[in-house]
Amino acid sequence: MASTIDTARSERPANPRSRVILASLIGTTIEFYDFYVYATAAVLVFPHLFFPAGDETVALLASFAVFGAAMVARPLGAVFFGHLGDRRGRKATLVGALLTMGIATFLIGCLPTYPSVGWFAPFLLVVLRLAQGFALGGEWSGAALVATENAPKGKRAIYGTFPQLGAPLGFIIANGLFLLIAALLPSDDPSRPSLAFLSWGWRIPFLFSAVMVIVGLWVRLSLVESTAFEKTVKRGHVQKLPLAAAFRDHWRELVLGTFYMLATYVLFYLMTTFSLSYGRAAVTAPLPGLGYDYRSFVLMMIAGVCFFGVFTFLSGPWAERWGRRRTLIVVTLGIIAFGLLWVPMLAGGFVGVMAWLILGFSLMGMTFGPMGALLPELFPSNVRYTGSGIAYNVSSILGAAVAPFIAVALWSHGGGSPFWVGVYLSAMGVLTLVAMLMGSETRDVDIER
Repeated sequence: MASTIDTARSERPANPRSRVILASLIGTTIEFYDFYVYATAAVLVFPHLFFPAGDETVALLASFAVFGAAMVARPLGAVFFGHLGDRRGRKATLVGALLTMGIATFLIGCLPTYPSVGWFAPFLLVVLRLAQGFALGGEWSGAALVATENAPKGKRAIYGTFPQLGAPLGFIIANGLFLLIAALLPSDDPSRPSLAFLSWGWRIPFLFSAVMVIVGLWVRLSLVESTAFEKTVKRGHVQKLPLAAAFRDHWRELVLGTFYMLATYVLFYLMTTFSLSYGRAAVTAPLPGLGYDYRSFVLMMIAGVCFFGVFTFLSGPWAERWGRRRTLIVVTLGIIAFGLLWVPMLAGGFVGVMAWLILGFSLMGMTFGPMGALLPELFPSNVRYTGSGIAYNVSSILGAAVAPFIAVALWSHGGGSPFWVGVYLSAMGVLTLVAMLMGSETRDVDIER
């Protein structure tokens, strides 16, 4: 009888499914909310407030450079939080990463601007942006592990989509809040935010992140450790130096995982950050674009992001049925083709632009969704937090950190045409495709190994 009870207890999930889903979803929603708040401010506010007046293109590039600085800190955060997560457990590490992220975002909303303190303002912005990136280095992999290590058998890819759904939800909340503030503080010039918005309105979304972080902490503090980590501890397989073990024994998985994410990251930041600049640029501007006003184009983007969310969720069952590798090979081929179709699609007026946004965000969902299961499955449980975090975040340097910056440079080089930006996306897609062809299927690996 005692043996039967012990067996039943061992098969019982460490965390209720609803708690797993909510804990993995809410953390990444806050993560992406914070990032989108910064990305939107990097286009609308920071070029005006944190850099000297003058060339608008230079100010935009400087703002994007600070945006990309966080990506440099992300691998450092992956190493730090990965070490804690693989040695001390997932729960405490996730709480620490979320708290660090929330404090940094809140403090950005309190910063003085360039007219007040000169170059000290962008310096503080860079410091807090680096803190954001450092925290993000430990956030995603921990959330993905909470989802996949607690998933029922045969449903890891489905559960792995829940932390990924934080991206579209965070986008909608962040940009919806910016739209609401802009509507309450209207501007006489639709191409430029109002004086009230530039003075204090832009700070509200950053300060609001504190409320979301408190909710996230409350949910995560109710978690218990996953069975996979507890078994690693009981077997005595906890690594003294997870980073060294990951590079020594799993270097190939680290390289493949980094390139698996490359096209995803480039597409992600082109569709969310670069597109906001390109969509709002007037036809007669130094870098001509589509000429939409801010509210109209963000509403168009939100419509596209709804498809992002839908296809992120659908990608889980597809990756479970057909395998992660086969699903992502097909989607990556679609990303390569999409990059080559930018010019004819964007030349199609409103219908063409909406088709571009919907197709781009749909592909984003289909490539991003399976990554929540694929990257953790590449590594054993004693280096999983470190390995998946490093692959995810090193790819952020190769993809996300430079994507908006390269896109603006190619946009300028092309005389305002997005052709070379699309070619850049396709080229990154080819690199991801090669990595996928070199890799192997992970659907049937033992997550508790």
